Amino acid sequence: MDSRLPTHLEVAAIRRLAEAHGGTAMVIAKGDRDAGSILILTVNRGADPQYLERMPQLDGGRTWTVIPEQTIEKYNDYGLERHAQDPDLWVIEVDVADGPQFAAILPH
Repeated sequence: MDSRLPTHLEVAAIRRLAEAHGGTAMVIAKGDRDAGSILILTVNRGADPQYLERMPQLDGGRTWTVIPEQTIEKYNDYGLERHAQDPDLWVIEVDVADGPQFAAILPH
């Protein structure tokens, strides 16, 4: 039995977590309701973009990994390209004061 939380519930939790930390979150692209992956773009008032994607690890776990830094325009293109490649992928934009701190509190 898979103990993974359905993706739509995890997305709702990420949105509430952003709001609890004084930020906002918006779903840019919806993926598979139950088994989709999640890509998060964190920004601070539209600046300091950082993409986070949960990647499988050798031990079977999954950790949030930072996608290498680029401009905001390239980040927007990246999210749309990833969703086009994987229609099950959810893309979320989170606007919070401290993106790295937000990434640290995300559930694994």
